[in-house]
Amino acid sequence: MRVVALADSDSYVKWGAALLGALPAGDERLLLVVRTPLVVSDAQLDSAVAGGESARVERVDLPALAARLARERPDAVLVATTGPIARVLIRVVAALEPRPVVVTGLPGISIPATRKAVRFRRQADLLVLHSRREVADFGVLARELDGPRPVLATLPFAERGAATGTDLVFAAQAIVPAARVDRLVVARILRDAALADPTRRVVVKVRAVAGETQTHAERDGYPDLLATLGPLPENLVVSAVSMARALDTAEGLVTVSSTAAIEALARRIPVIVLDTFGVAPELINPVFVDSGLFGGAEAVLSRAFRHPEPGWLADNYFHDAVDDDWREVLGDLVEARRRGALAERPVAASIGGRVRMAWDRKRAFGAADRTPGGYAALVVGMPARSVARLSRAARARLSARRRTPI
Repeated sequence: MRVVALADSDSYVKWGAALLGALPAGDERLLLVVRTPLVVSDAQLDSAVAGGESARVERVDLPALAARLARERPDAVLVATTGPIARVLIRVVAALEPRPVVVTGLPGISIPATRKAVRFRRQADLLVLHSRREVADFGVLARELDGPRPVLATLPFAERGAATGTDLVFAAQAIVPAARVDRLVVARILRDAALADPTRRVVVKVRAVAGETQTHAERDGYPDLLATLGPLPENLVVSAVSMARALDTAEGLVTVSSTAAIEALARRIPVIVLDTFGVAPELINPVFVDSGLFGGAEAVLSRAFRHPEPGWLADNYFHDAVDDDWREVLGDLVEARRRGALAERPVAASIGGRVRMAWDRKRAFGAADRTPGGYAALVVGMPARSVARLSRAARARLSARRRTPI
């Protein structure tokens, strides 16, 4: 097969490159890094693809993408981006003649399954997920929304290994927890953990350095928050190395809900999933219920890392690799394509037609979309969006007044 992956941000580039690397050795692989507002820096790109199977890597602008793909004539295209950008790129891929098989997916913990994630990607053929639980939950939504078929793949960067280090590694996340006051709580826990044992390091593993973008925009980054706490112990360090390198020297991992927990567990490195802020969908941590991994500040200070409950593993990222079906299903669709029997996946009709598509493209790509249609849609769409928001707010106020007892 000839497979091209389209990716832009740090986590999706890492995932897309790793998934390409999991294809059979004889397949041709190309990773196109699409320039978007979230696009990786050269350093982030080098880190994301380090250690993977050899694939060509190139950067491409959106206006040149269709022609670039037409020259490559891929059998399949893996769209590895956030939902709004994936929707735009899938439309570009689906318009090619002959149409490649369109594969998309989610790069880590994706529980709870959301309707929005399916809607953004509904024109694709396949949705790659990484646990039996995710496949089941997204399967319900896919059938309801005519979305892509969920398929199972072992999380590609969850390498087997063993714990050999002494570092407490904290996997920072951009949006979890979201509130500054909560992120300050985490920063204090990490400082206190470093003070509790000056002989061992506490490593704050960040996703980007100053000036670099991430998949999710980060406010109140941990380096800035730690700086507000006064003098810090020397054994508290901030690192932007790859998670694989950070885990090489880890005794245990601390996180709120990062997929890094799965990477650590695969290497038999114990984990603490912070439950300081509760368990809720917005914290992306309900998947860890019954895992035995939850712990609070005291567990972190005493480095009381946990190993997972055996009964939790099989449905949550540690299924037997023989259950993976994504390569087989992809191969079947490629064969159907070569016979001219690949089923169409028409774009879902939306109010506004081409203007709405241009609006979606401009909102997702921002300055990276330089098309006249994008600017025209922005001129029309921004006032319309403001009117819609005001209308919704007015309806909400009216509804609230009607519910208020007199």
